[in-house]
Amino acid sequence: MKLFDRLHAFPWESMTANNCNTYLIDGPTRVLIDPGHLHLFDHVRRGLEKLNLRIEDIGLVIGTHCHPDHIEAVQLFAKTPALTALHEKGWELVKSLEQYAGAFGVKPDLIQPDFFLKEGDLSVNGLDFKVLHTPGHSPGSISLYWPEKKALFVGDLVFKGGIGRTDLPGGNGSLLKKSVQRLRELEIEWILPGHGDIISGKKEIGKNFNQIEHFWFHYI
Repeated sequence: MKLFDRLHAFPWESMTANNCNTYLIDGPTRVLIDPGHLHLFDHVRRGLEKLNLRIEDIGLVIGTHCHPDHIEAVQLFAKTPALTALHEKGWELVKSLEQYAGAFGVKPDLIQPDFFLKEGDLSVNGLDFKVLHTPGHSPGSISLYWPEKKALFVGDLVFKGGIGRTDLPGGNGSLLKKSVQRLRELEIEWILPGHGDIISGKKEIGKNFNQIEHFWFHYI
């Protein structure tokens, strides 16, 4: 579904599968954020087809973090022109769990990134973003801020009425709190989470941050 000019969302709506929300930035270089599980990628593929696009039309694939429900389908782009990008801390986590790759659902040799996302500015063929390293849910979690649209892609850091879990490998409640508090400093009109409902409007976003801090911070 189209959210606004140049941004489309492919939200996962089934309660029987643990897949994530995927986002397409339809710029001069098309950016796909969090392609999701490999065996569920047809959900995204159908969304692209409705826009008369194929996976070969994607120029950059970004993973907000390295959990399989967000990046497993990266391997589909290995034989396309697309570059793939992750945070280095996330890649280190994948490599450290390599011996458990079958159980973890990610084969490192099939998802190795072309470059690492780093804190700071990221320019993609005329579109300007800011990469924020926001650990807590995982060591390599990033949030991608699009200043022009006041849009923030947060992965599994925050949700509508909730926060990402911290009991998976590399999770850290103290770091998650700091990351959430850091996001409050941004001017945001859209929060685009990895699961669940999108939040729009400065007032609703402020209420959501307040709810997270006043309730969930006591449990991590």
